[in-house]
Amino acid sequence: MSKIKIVTDSSITIEPELVESLGITVVPLSVMIDGVIYNDNDLKEEGKFLNLMRQSKELPKTSQPPVGVFAEVYESLIKEGADKIVSIHITSSLSGTVEAARQGATIAGADVTVIDSTFTDQSMKHQVVQAAILAEQGASLDDILAKIEEVRQKSELFIGVSTLENLVKGGRIGRVSGMISSLLNIRVVMELKDSTLNPVAKGRGQKTFVKWLDSFIDHAKGYQVAEIGISYSGTPDWANTMKNKLEVLVAGEHISVLETGSIIQTHTGEGAFAVMVRYE
Repeated sequence: MSKIKIVTDSSITIEPELVESLGITVVPLSVMIDGVIYNDNDLKEEGKFLNLMRQSKELPKTSQPPVGVFAEVYESLIKEGADKIVSIHITSSLSGTVEAARQGATIAGADVTVIDSTFTDQSMKHQVVQAAILAEQGASLDDILAKIEEVRQKSELFIGVSTLENLVKGGRIGRVSGMISSLLNIRVVMELKDSTLNPVAKGRGQKTFVKWLDSFIDHAKGYQVAEIGISYSGTPDWANTMKNKLEVLVAGEHISVLETGSIIQTHTGEGAFAVMVRYE
């Protein structure tokens, strides 16, 4: 029986205990704040990155892991007994991490299947966790890859931002179809679909988010929901309010509320949230 290990990157939002119990390897991206480079894995403490971003003179800059780091990770896993590696990463529309992983695999000469999740955050977590569970059970590579694709096809990711300022400064506004940089202070909900951010609701005030959430719940009631992830930047108040409302779709234990990481917060700014759903 081949031993398959699962690798991902630190744009994932996931409980540390899951990473440890399932033996997932998380390769860190890096963040530069006012000239100081931080390892993203060192910024996971609640509120740590947000405080640094608030105090920074300029918008932090994120960087994909170096090719050499991926090569070292893959070589290490092979030495530890892995026969094959499945490496699942942030959508290539937002980062060059997937390409760096592919180049690292070539250098390492390892049997690595690199996958563009087409998502990030907890939607990527859903793929990674399902893959890791199957790997622990001794499933074949084909079965693991099929499960990842099934989860990807049955996932939705929505992100709400209170300002477009960070997306504009970070150069990501061009990826947001139909938005213009003059509309900085409106609230926008976007869906990440086919590696593109598409606006689905916009307006002024919190009522924009409330109205969208109600319409989303009506939409999701037509499907069987397996799990929901809610991520936030800033305080968890609105995230917890959403969790209470979303419990009509799935039992509470299948909804995780987590602070998103520095990679996502850099581009969304404070007060942002994401709702990510995996359907059965």
